[in-house]
Amino acid sequence: MKQLPALALVALLTALLTACANPALRQAEDLGRTNQWPAALRVLDDALAKDPTDAQLRAAQVRAREQATARLILQIEALRGAGRWDEASALLSQLALADAKHPRLAALSVDIERGRRHEAQLATGRAALKEGRIERADAVAREILAESPQHPGARLLASQVAQARPLEAAVGELGPAFQKPVTLEFRDAPLRQVFEALARSSGVNFVFDKDVRADARVTVFLRGVTMDEAMRVILGTQQLDRKLLNETSVLVFPNTAAKQREHQELVTRTLYLTNADVKQVQAMVRTIAKVRDIHIDERLNLLVVRDTPEVLRLVEKLIASVDLPEPEVMLEVEVMELATDQVDALGLQWPEAVQYGLPGAVGQVLLSQRDQFRASIANPAVIANIRGTAGNSNILANPKIRVRSRDKAKVHIGQKLPVFTTTTNFTGSTSVAASVSYLDIGLKLDVEPTIQLDNDVVIKVGLEVSNLIRQVTGPGGTTAYEIGTRNTSTVLRLADGETQVLAGLINDEDRKSAVGIPGLSRIPVLGRLFGTQTDTRNKTEVVLLITPRVVRNLAVPDASLTRLASGTDASPGAFSSLLRRDARVGVAPSSDASATPRAATPMPSEATVKLDVTAQASAGGAVSVSLKSDSPLSIKGELEYDPARLQLAQNQPGATPGRVPLELLPRGERVIVFRALPGAGVTQINVSSLSANGLNGETASVRMEGSGLISVEAAR
Repeated sequence: MKQLPALALVALLTALLTACANPALRQAEDLGRTNQWPAALRVLDDALAKDPTDAQLRAAQVRAREQATARLILQIEALRGAGRWDEASALLSQLALADAKHPRLAALSVDIERGRRHEAQLATGRAALKEGRIERADAVAREILAESPQHPGARLLASQVAQARPLEAAVGELGPAFQKPVTLEFRDAPLRQVFEALARSSGVNFVFDKDVRADARVTVFLRGVTMDEAMRVILGTQQLDRKLLNETSVLVFPNTAAKQREHQELVTRTLYLTNADVKQVQAMVRTIAKVRDIHIDERLNLLVVRDTPEVLRLVEKLIASVDLPEPEVMLEVEVMELATDQVDALGLQWPEAVQYGLPGAVGQVLLSQRDQFRASIANPAVIANIRGTAGNSNILANPKIRVRSRDKAKVHIGQKLPVFTTTTNFTGSTSVAASVSYLDIGLKLDVEPTIQLDNDVVIKVGLEVSNLIRQVTGPGGTTAYEIGTRNTSTVLRLADGETQVLAGLINDEDRKSAVGIPGLSRIPVLGRLFGTQTDTRNKTEVVLLITPRVVRNLAVPDASLTRLASGTDASPGAFSSLLRRDARVGVAPSSDASATPRAATPMPSEATVKLDVTAQASAGGAVSVSLKSDSPLSIKGELEYDPARLQLAQNQPGATPGRVPLELLPRGERVIVFRALPGAGVTQINVSSLSANGLNGETASVRMEGSGLISVEAAR
């Protein structure tokens, strides 16, 4: 009853303190319960501005700011992952108001702006891939992956580009003029005459270095090849190289080391590695790509490479194929030590000594007192031993270890026993120095997993179990220990989730001892009346259960990304000089002056032109119109469009509003790009006034295939 006034006083003081507390604290607490931390922070900021010395308000403000910023960052990350950039930017502004010095504020700002820019670039790359501009799409994918190596959209675009472009058809950033089909038939002709013919047929300008031989002659027969393929074949056979000046201009120069240094454009690229070791990547790049200049920074795990764009493209693809996260596995281990011990002692314990002398005498006793001698034994004279002990022990260790492939993991469960070592110095005055070292006993488990591509795990297992048997005292009072050990090592191959049991590490000790009257205590059965027999049996067994669970395996890239065009030995990363499968080529010696007559090819009675347009486009977007002929005839015509809905993206020779003159070379293709003007609706592309003519004046009818309907979406 005496405690009631004290409890009442405490309750009264608590109520008074609560009543005296700032009401903003209660309001902020109520808002925090409903996860309205930004509002709670504003309430506390206003209250603290009125009373800056209130410690409770300041502490509550710090807690509210931490909760508000953590919640805002979580929401920003979710919106960023969903690509909702405007909403993420709005929350980022709230984060800046809540904590202008937050350490993640600058990084999140950069990530949001970069993500918005990557989304626009990805849309451009996908449109370029759809229009057949593979190199443009590849450049967009490489630019995004250089900043975000794990960007899923860019990785998908790079994979689509690699699948759309076979190795033997890799080309550089060329304009449409380089894709025009050409036919060359020259025998022992001057080199510049061949290039004049190429310039007239394709509209490409050629500029020659002053060291290009003017008397060089070439014999070449090429049919159904593109301008780019023809140029690469001729340059490759004449020890020449080229440099693209723009989409319609090429510089031709001798392919020598001095001219390469003079004309080749070099690019410096900084490549950040996420998983691969920078030194190993440096060795690989130097061996395979033969880069000119390379520098590494181990602190940032980056490479700085300086070489031609072709070599850098090869380096980027090589790094993308090796910079992959390492596999990891979770090892679930159970180690049990099952121990049983049993001790049985049965019999009579007789005295170990019988005395005969003078009771209570100390020191010497006179023989004259022998009549006072008495015989004596210990009391009690006989002790009956009936004792039995039994025990069971189960020591269980159940660790879970997450380890990378080919790395070692260790588990040690036990204790350290101190071992003292003394050193005596007898020079001058004798001195003794003691040092202590520790001996590990208990359970030691070493594992080294290797994860296979089929999710099997190869594990090297080393197990050692040690225990203390007894303590030994050495010279000078030093202490040592007798240790019993059991160990095993093996290599296992287990499937993901498979459990393997390792057992049989058994220590079985069976010992019998007898203490009693010599001779009589050894008599079977009756011997227990003249002594005590002790039976001791100890048995221990170690059982190991191990289960691997693969957390992450190696993400092997697509086969299209692991097969790379590497150029030639003299020019790593250079574009291939192989021709398309449908191209035909013939080469004759330059000294052969005779011409082989060619068989006449029958002209078809009808030519077919395939029309392909971008079926759907947004206002301001690009609309691609492709016309392709598989006929050996030259085709002329006129393209008609609605100038109120479409606008030419580039100037076309002879074009007037609504009309563009057309001319398709034999088996040629032409692409015209328009811009969709604002305003939703459907428009039509028509081709009229078509005519087909052969080299000898042959004529044929022309048939159109494909639809020219285009749907233009309204601007959002």
